Amino acid sequence: MSKIKICGLTRTEDIAAANRALPDYVGFVFAQSRRRVDVKTAAVLKEKLRPDIKAVGVFVNEDIAAISEIHRSGIIDLAQLHGDEDDGYVMRLKNACGCEVIKAVGVRNGIGERLPPLPVEPDYVLFDTISVQRGGTGKTFDWSLLKNHCGSPYFLAGGLSLENVGHALDMLSPFCVDVSSGVETDGIKDADKMEKFVNAVRRKTNE
Repeated sequence: MSKIKICGLTRTEDIAAANRALPDYVGFVFAQSRRRVDVKTAAVLKEKLRPDIKAVGVFVNEDIAAISEIHRSGIIDLAQLHGDEDDGYVMRLKNACGCEVIKAVGVRNGIGERLPPLPVEPDYVLFDTISVQRGGTGKTFDWSLLKNHCGSPYFLAGGLSLENVGHALDMLSPFCVDVSSGVETDGIKDADKMEKFVNAVRRKTNE
């Protein structure tokens, strides 16, 4: 059964909606983004989050000590890296804080494209459409590129929505599907879309 992550929560209303929808993970974005939250806000949100939902901190080329402090403070359970972090960085981060690490891999979308070289040290990789802003485009890539993936368990991101997640799960068996803009209305998390997305994934993976 594929797990579910809803990324980019910024408000207490988003947390309340997540507590009702019950995804496996939520994401707090600490990198530059319109969904960025500061540490103080994230701490308030985490305190209101159900303990059985894990919080993922999203970072781009962040100082390891800063991530470790956020983890030690109980604000995040996992770290998701979208920058230029290599395997050496991942090893140092895991040694520093002991948290599981997700490393984003940008996938180009075009004829003849192949997957780039994949890191080996993260616990998970996250496949997303490559972009200047390091993800968050709301655009899909060619999912068939992942059909023969046999490496680390992976998160599938990039333009997922209620309308296409079933097709993605027909093609692939990701460890987790990761949605953000696909459960928003006018740039704000939509509680109804969040619940419908979670229910759709759970129904599909139980077929």
